Amino acid sequence: MNWLSTVILTLSLVLFAQSLVSLYLMLYSWEHPERLYSSSPPASFLSARLSFSVLLPARHEEAVIYETIKRVWEAYYPSHLLEIVVISHADDAGTIAEAQRAIRDIGSRQIHIETFSTGSINKPHGLNVGFRRTSNQIVTIFDAEDDIDPNIFNMVNTVMLKEGAGIVQAGVQLMNFKDHWFGIHNCLEYFFWFKSRLHFHSKVGMIPLGGNTVFIRRDLIARVGGWDEQCLTEDADIGLRLSVLGERIRVVYNARYVTREETPDSVGSFIRQRTRWQQGFLQVLWKGSWLLLPRLSQRILAAYTLSYPYFEALYMLLWPLTFVEVLLLKEPVLVVMLSFLPLYALFLQFVAAAVGAFVFTREYGLTFSFLNLVSMFITFVPFQWLLGLSAIRGVYRELRKQNNWEKTTHIGAHRQHETTSSIRWERTPGLGR
Repeated sequence: MNWLSTVILTLSLVLFAQSLVSLYLMLYSWEHPERLYSSSPPASFLSARLSFSVLLPARHEEAVIYETIKRVWEAYYPSHLLEIVVISHADDAGTIAEAQRAIRDIGSRQIHIETFSTGSINKPHGLNVGFRRTSNQIVTIFDAEDDIDPNIFNMVNTVMLKEGAGIVQAGVQLMNFKDHWFGIHNCLEYFFWFKSRLHFHSKVGMIPLGGNTVFIRRDLIARVGGWDEQCLTEDADIGLRLSVLGERIRVVYNARYVTREETPDSVGSFIRQRTRWQQGFLQVLWKGSWLLLPRLSQRILAAYTLSYPYFEALYMLLWPLTFVEVLLLKEPVLVVMLSFLPLYALFLQFVAAAVGAFVFTREYGLTFSFLNLVSMFITFVPFQWLLGLSAIRGVYRELRKQNNWEKTTHIGAHRQHETTSSIRWERTPGLGR
């Protein structure tokens, strides 16, 4: 074997092992029923006692912010225990105008806009601004396009009071899986992450929090110094720093309580979004706060999770190298077969994803036809290429220290599919406004 074949074979074995770990995490919560049960929400609600400050950071979100404000305000929770703060840069006239329109139509002083004109124009800076200008006990983050379940505050109030949890991460789910060729794969990423993988992270005690539908006691945010304004994945970063404190993060997953969002509106938008996430994980990796986690298992999981962009970049680079080896180099059959191991693992992941697609669409009352399955099969590998290209771009940007925030456009596509869902939001008796 020459040196190129040795390199390819080594990479193949490493990536094959990584793929099997990824597959295990995809299916973690399905292996034992009690794992799904442990993430269940409470069957009934306690009386509302906790107060919530809802932070809505928004940048050029005039297409969706009005409806989001209304839906959050219409949640089935006592209004005197809620405050909603839209945070925007002072130059974002469109978002500010739509937020003001919502505030006028609702007519409550507990909804207001906070603007800033200095500092970084990004989400973590906006969150820090909102945190300093609010005062309620629990700080809640939603994105500008989020559709929340009206009982989400009742559910979190109950979990925090009954279990003593200081942090709750509830589910998030992309919905419009038929709008783009990559949509079903993007939706399933969220489905497997929130329904399965996060529960493994919770068990180990190391959770990179999601960007929204997260609820944190105000004093805990103060203890870790708020959000890192230079980090492109401020949610993952603060999750690790909270994990270092030893704080239990309660993960709640149930289709009824998920926050609904939309997939990116184009391939370019998806790559930019995913590049930001990949680069942000690398920032957190090299920042090194995860090294302060008390247990070795936590540090290993953190290192594996945060270095994932390197694996995806290697996957992408391995494709052409493997075919060069097969077509141009004369290698023993066993060596060639072993070099394709990551592709075999990829096939197993597709099988799991296909089953997941049927489970996902059934849980959310959506239809998934045989033609959808065929399309999913055809687009599965191209979707992996999108992930690989995003990872390579993220690694490149991090090496060049290009940390500008690439905004994802939101148009509210997920709201066009609401009538197809069989899940109905129900008002809890006695908790209406």
